[in-house]
Amino acid sequence: MTATTVVTGLGIAAPNGLGTDDFWKATLAGESGLAELTRFDASRYPSGIAGEVPGYTAEEHIPSRLLPQTDHMTRLALTAADWAVEDAGVRPDELPEYGMGVVTAASGGAVEFGQRELQNLWSQGKEYVSAYQSFAWFYAVNTGQISIRHKMRGPSGVLLTEQAGGIDALGQARRHIRKGVPLVVSGGVDAALCPWGWVPQIASGLMSTERDPARAYLPFAAAARGYVPGEGGAILVTEDAESARERGAPRIYGEIAGYAATLDPGEDPGSCRLARAARNALADARVPPGEVDAVFADASGVPALDRAEARALEDVFGPYGVPVTAPKSMTGRLLAGGAALDAATALLSLRDGVIPPTANVTEADPEHRLDLVTGDPREADLRTVLVLARGHGGFNAALVLRRPA
Repeated sequence: MTATTVVTGLGIAAPNGLGTDDFWKATLAGESGLAELTRFDASRYPSGIAGEVPGYTAEEHIPSRLLPQTDHMTRLALTAADWAVEDAGVRPDELPEYGMGVVTAASGGAVEFGQRELQNLWSQGKEYVSAYQSFAWFYAVNTGQISIRHKMRGPSGVLLTEQAGGIDALGQARRHIRKGVPLVVSGGVDAALCPWGWVPQIASGLMSTERDPARAYLPFAAAARGYVPGEGGAILVTEDAESARERGAPRIYGEIAGYAATLDPGEDPGSCRLARAARNALADARVPPGEVDAVFADASGVPALDRAEARALEDVFGPYGVPVTAPKSMTGRLLAGGAALDAATALLSLRDGVIPPTANVTEADPEHRLDLVTGDPREADLRTVLVLARGHGGFNAALVLRRPA
């Protein structure tokens, strides 16, 4: 019998809320975390709006010995992982260390740490470069640091599929659990709000250049003009359902019922294989499209990419066939942290029977033929939801989450 994978813990650090409760309260209220960038002076750049995690003081969450060897990204990831483990009621010292793994998503690694050390090298010389540069920048650093901190030595890894990475990481965690690993910490947290992380995103031509935070990121709207980056994400504790019950897990947020991924052959939005990913994930979950109660969309905010996603949704569900939402309109696109945060948001929606709104968008462009949730949250009897994500480079991922029985 195939093991059932469930989520028992959440840890969230997002631009509109630090911690799960603050994030969820702000999300249901439609409160955006997008504002003028403050982490560096972006006045010389064409884009200057971002989603920054508010109120985070690393010294309040991270042991002093770890501060010199960690980037802002890793500190957020360690904090979110601590919260997720606590939320799940996991006591790592009481569980087999080789029975707990860690799988996270990453994009370019800890670019802020790397930029600082390169500046030291150029301006002062090699003697001023931190020895921690050898690993602190590495794209697998979040997985490694979480594993070390919680003594989780089971099967682990990192997925690099940009915005799709959070779903792919959860899919990989599910594979490990099906192979007999009782518990896997998974998800993604990212942070690239520094010039080294900013310039490559500008070069993509997909970022919004609008300087009004309320107008900068409008997924599926007729006035959409690109995306806004953000930092943060979510870490989730996934477990074998039977093992979770045996250890007395305090709650089960939901089941990872289906997962699939596809790859587009090029950057042409017309070749989007997102619909295939959605269909394959639904087939994996043995759920027909008519039983999906809501879709948490990728919601690029780039007109051509929004158009391709809307067509994919119409292909799978029919025109206006399912409620669609994009709560990331309040946080920006979080690179490797984005899909993990969407998955956590979807699980909170399943728990509370409510679909959060797409902020700052009054209605979808009629061309898209979407039932887009805007304005106020929409109460609904949610049993099954679909989370979609696409990463730059042609990555598509789909995740089916089901409310616990």
